[in-house]
Amino acid sequence: MAVYNILILFLLLLFFSLSTAQPSADEQKLLLTIKQDWDNPDPLSSWSSTGNWTGVICSNTGQVTGLSLPSLHIARPIPASVCSLKNLKYLDLSYNNLTGDFPTVLYGCSALEYLDLSNNQLSGRLPDGIDMLSSGMQHLNLSSNAFVGDVPSAIGRFSKLKSLVLDTNNFNGNYPGAAIGGLVELETLTLAYNPFKPGPVPKEFGNLTKLTYLWLSRMNITGTIPDDLSSLTELTLLDLSQNKMQGQIPEWVLKLKKLEILYLFASNFSGEIGPNITALNLQELDLSMNKLSGSIPEDIANLKKLRLLFLYYNQLTGPIPAGVGVMPNLTDIRLFDNKLFGPLPSELGKHSELGNFEVSNNNLSGELPDTLCFNKKLYDIVVFNNNFSGVFPANLGDCDTLNNIMAYNNHFTGDFPKKIWSFAMLTNIMIGDNNFTGTLPSEVSFNISRIEMGNNRFSGALPLAAVGLKSFTAENNQLSGELPDDMSRLNNLTELNLAGNRLSGSIPPSIQSLTRLTSLNLSSNQISGEIPAALGLIGLNMLDLSDNELTGDIPQEFNNLHLNVLNLSSNQLSGEVPGSLQNGAYDRSFLSNHGLCATVNMNLNLPACPYEGHNKLSMSLIIVFSVLAGVVFIGAVAIWLLILRHQKRRQDLTVWKMTPFRTLDFSECDVLGNLREENVIGSGGSGKVYRIHIGGKGSAGKVVAVKRLWRTPAKSDAKSDKEFDAEVRILGEARHNNIVNLLCCISSDDAKLLVYEYMENGSLDRWLHPRDGAPAPLQWPTRLCIAIDAARGLSYMHHECAQPIMHRDVKSSNILLDPGFRAKIADFGLARILVKSGEPESVSAIGGTFGYLAPEYGCKAKVNEKVDVYAFGVVLLELTTGRVANDGGADWCLAEWAWRRYKALGELHDVVDESIQDRAAFLEDAVAVFLLGVICTGDDPASRPTMKEVLEQLVQYDRTSSVAAACRDDSGGAPSFSKGKKDGKGKSSSAGTMAGKVWGAGAGGGDEESGSFVAHPV
Repeated sequence: MAVYNILILFLLLLFFSLSTAQPSADEQKLLLTIKQDWDNPDPLSSWSSTGNWTGVICSNTGQVTGLSLPSLHIARPIPASVCSLKNLKYLDLSYNNLTGDFPTVLYGCSALEYLDLSNNQLSGRLPDGIDMLSSGMQHLNLSSNAFVGDVPSAIGRFSKLKSLVLDTNNFNGNYPGAAIGGLVELETLTLAYNPFKPGPVPKEFGNLTKLTYLWLSRMNITGTIPDDLSSLTELTLLDLSQNKMQGQIPEWVLKLKKLEILYLFASNFSGEIGPNITALNLQELDLSMNKLSGSIPEDIANLKKLRLLFLYYNQLTGPIPAGVGVMPNLTDIRLFDNKLFGPLPSELGKHSELGNFEVSNNNLSGELPDTLCFNKKLYDIVVFNNNFSGVFPANLGDCDTLNNIMAYNNHFTGDFPKKIWSFAMLTNIMIGDNNFTGTLPSEVSFNISRIEMGNNRFSGALPLAAVGLKSFTAENNQLSGELPDDMSRLNNLTELNLAGNRLSGSIPPSIQSLTRLTSLNLSSNQISGEIPAALGLIGLNMLDLSDNELTGDIPQEFNNLHLNVLNLSSNQLSGEVPGSLQNGAYDRSFLSNHGLCATVNMNLNLPACPYEGHNKLSMSLIIVFSVLAGVVFIGAVAIWLLILRHQKRRQDLTVWKMTPFRTLDFSECDVLGNLREENVIGSGGSGKVYRIHIGGKGSAGKVVAVKRLWRTPAKSDAKSDKEFDAEVRILGEARHNNIVNLLCCISSDDAKLLVYEYMENGSLDRWLHPRDGAPAPLQWPTRLCIAIDAARGLSYMHHECAQPIMHRDVKSSNILLDPGFRAKIADFGLARILVKSGEPESVSAIGGTFGYLAPEYGCKAKVNEKVDVYAFGVVLLELTTGRVANDGGADWCLAEWAWRRYKALGELHDVVDESIQDRAAFLEDAVAVFLLGVICTGDDPASRPTMKEVLEQLVQYDRTSSVAAACRDDSGGAPSFSKGKKDGKGKSSSAGTMAGKVWGAGAGGGDEESGSFVAHPV
């Protein structure tokens, strides 16, 4: 395993530090010269004849044999005088701020055997004469820099080399497979995370028979796994993940006797997992996100040391082998999104310290084993979208390690274990769409933030206190009683849905304490009394009180609300509707309230309110007769004008052309008649946006968004037409769940309209950077799902369209959110079609928004789709930090700030947005996505990942079915979330995985006790 390599390095360091002798007088002089030539850096201030010689390793005779100077923030170039130390064998300058080209001054260090320059800012090409380094070189680590071009073939001349670590750079040329294959002493080889030119695994690597560690992920490998590698019988780690490979996984791979870690995820492998698995030392097996079919082999149960089993996102069928239930070390099982069926192994969890269990989105059936939490380590149960039945195991009521329960959409029956509601570590309970019974306690655990229990048969009263609860959806149960008189102990709620229960009593005035509430649904209950004025003082954007027994007026305080959804139908309300609600957008909001009336808008399906004094005759007959003649005259003139107006309107409508892109149930008249100022919801550089309610054929009608392009002077008409045509062409042809739906376009000679589906939660920018009347901050699980949704839309544009689309104006204000906070990409006015001819054709012309503009805009005549990757990277930085795109001061934008913050080293936890509640629980995941944003905003377009790769990373980082399933293309409704998965020590694994995978060797450490491999240290 990786620990084996760490042990080798430890022994090397131990060898060099056996003696505690001080440098000899002559060596001290040389060291002081080096310090002076290095411009006397502060970390070396202790170097003096009377001080300590920090980082200096000496032999017993006082000869300097090593300099270990990592993480000292040294930025000055390495002085040539370093090589005056003629016995220098070991030099470690990792995790500093070294810049510039590869330091050829080290050619003079003739005794050097160990060189580590990893995690600096070195760039440029590796010199062709790199073999001028000492011929005795045994360890060369240049990972996590910014080297480009080819790996020179001269690297193959280090005949004694045991460790070659080149991962996580920007190498975009070739690597010398034959030359590296000649380094027969190699024990460690890492080339991962470089955008090399596509090609197969060199067959010559089969000559490296002493190799124990081979990391080749994400380097554009094509073809199959060559059988030549079957000679690598000493391998403890094999990682070929995230490549462009194909074919089956050779049987010999799973027969390597010493193999401990096998990562082949997201690499397009197909076929079945072969039988006769004899890699008995295997501890981590990740074959997820491929195209594997067939069943899980029974032989997998022979892997007694296996701790991590990841087979998710494949096409596996059949049952889970019974032997999996008795594997003694299995702590993390992730088999979600396959086609597995049958019952679970009967003793699952009894023979190992099972912590994470995810089998959602399969066809599994039967009951959950009562042994899942036998060893009191279980923290995740994710089994939704299956056919499980029976009662929830009662002993789960004693499993107080649980953090996340996602069991919705099954056939569970019986009482839900009541003790679970009090678990201190539990954050999410999602058990909707079952047949659970039981009652809720009067107080729910302070850590629970989400409860989704709709469509069950729970009864009894509501909790009186749930201080951490943010989302509570319990629709269509049998809950009864009244809402709590004191709702202040529920004041963190942002969503409350109790529709379709048996609640009675009135809505308490204390509901005004729910200041973060944005969505309230109490429909189809037996609630009576008046609507409290306090509801008008909360920042609601969705309110449904329909089908109750409410009486009295609608409070005038409702004039303060800006509701996207309002339904007060089927009550006993009376009086005049508040003025701001007398809007066509709410024409279905007041049905079956026979006492309501309106004065301003007669399109609300309500009668007109009587005027004061309406029934009093105060005019004398004399006055009536004296003006009668005038009235008749005026009436005749009015009729004549109306006829003329009607004729003109009919003429005006004939000049409008409507082009539908979907089946519509409205006409252009429905749209044009509502283009009024009171319906304006936004205004930008290209036009105004209106929110329009259209009756249509359905009973409730629909709400659409209409973008009206600005009228421009004649000299600009061509540009306006071009932008309009671009958006119409692209959106009209695009069909994807994460791209905004264009319904039709309407145009005339002097106006152009685009009619979209209406996105009720507005733009991501509105939620991340709130202004007056701000909504509650987005929490981390929602932010992650938005990022995945938006990445799906952009990945579709770049990689799946017949003609790839480059958006060119990706930003948080162009990512729109529906009622369930599902994200869609919008505003394609600057988009361009990329003509395919082998590779996408670059396009020119600067577009976009300051803060999101890639640096090549200013220095290249043409740009490609990597400008979208850069801009999306800025969005990721916004999501994680809460800062705006140009929030870095006068001299640099957010992307530059993030890069400097990363290169400053140290902990990155303080970059995460402090407004995220439960911030500590999601910290590692958020840091992982922050680092991905840094990668996406790299200066070199070629070094940025593709949007497809970004999407794969976002899904991979969390590695949880809760986010992955909520953010699938085919999922519907509001997203469901859980925290990042935790290992046995409570540490989130996703950020650690990201750090190791992206930032390379030395970026993190393997956690021997955890259920996941954290990094690739060398």
